[in-house]
Amino acid sequence: MDLSIITYELMIILFAVAVFAGFIDTLAGGGGLITIPALILTGMPPLLALGTNKFQAFIGSGTASVMMLRKKKITFNEVKYLMLMAFVGSVIGTICVQFIDVKLLNFVIPIVLLLIGVYFLFMPKASNIESKAKITEKTYQYTAVPFIGFYDGMFGPGTGSFLSLSAIALRGIELIKATAMAKTMNFATNIGSVIIFLIYGQVIFSIGILMMLGQMIGAYIASHFLLRINPLHLRIIVIAMCFLMLIKYSFQMGWLG
Repeated sequence: MDLSIITYELMIILFAVAVFAGFIDTLAGGGGLITIPALILTGMPPLLALGTNKFQAFIGSGTASVMMLRKKKITFNEVKYLMLMAFVGSVIGTICVQFIDVKLLNFVIPIVLLLIGVYFLFMPKASNIESKAKITEKTYQYTAVPFIGFYDGMFGPGTGSFLSLSAIALRGIELIKATAMAKTMNFATNIGSVIIFLIYGQVIFSIGILMMLGQMIGAYIASHFLLRINPLHLRIIVIAMCFLMLIKYSFQMGWLG
C-alpha cells in the first residue's frame, strides 16, 4: 500500500473513529464494524485492514478489561480459562483467514447479527439477576468460547456482542456481568489475532498506534458508563448496534438498493 496517501486529515479522522469505536465496543460490541470500513476506505487491502484493526483494537479491549477487574465486576479466576480458550480459537481463526477469501464470511455475519438483535429484543427483561444455566461452565468454555474466538480471528465485528449473548443465553449470567466478561475474552481474542497478523506482516504501525490511543480513550470513558448503566439501556444499545450493523451489511451486499 502507498502510505503517501495517508494525510494528516485522514489520520485525525481515523483517530476520531477509533475513539467512537472504543466507546461503542466497550458498551455493546461492534466496534470493528466502525473501524474496518474506515480502514478499507483508505485503500488498504482487506487482510492489511483486518490486521491493522486488530492491532489498534486490542488496547481498547485491554483497557476495558482492566477497568472491569479493578472495579471487581469480575475476577481473573472467573475468566482466566475462558480467556485462554478464546485466545486459542482466535489464533486458529487468524491463521485460517490468511488462506481464504474474507468475502466468504459476508453472508454469515448478517444472519448472526439478526439473530442477536431479535434475541435481545424479545428476551425476558434483562436485570442484575442471573438465570438458570443451560450448559455447564466446562461445556461453555470448550465449545462456545473457542468458536466465537475462531470467528473473531477470521473476521471479528460483533464479537463482543456474541460473547455477551452467549454468556447470557447459555450460562444464565446477568447482562452487566456478561458484558464485563466479554471484554476480557475479547481482549484475549484480540491478542491472539494480533500475534498472527504481526507474524504475517499484516499491520501498518503508524495508523495502528494512533488508533490505539483513540481506542484507549473511548474504552476508558465507556467503562465508567458500563459500571453505572441501567441494564435496560445497555440492552437498547446492543439491539441498536445489531440492527445498524445489519443495515450496513445489507447496503454493502446490495440487498437494500
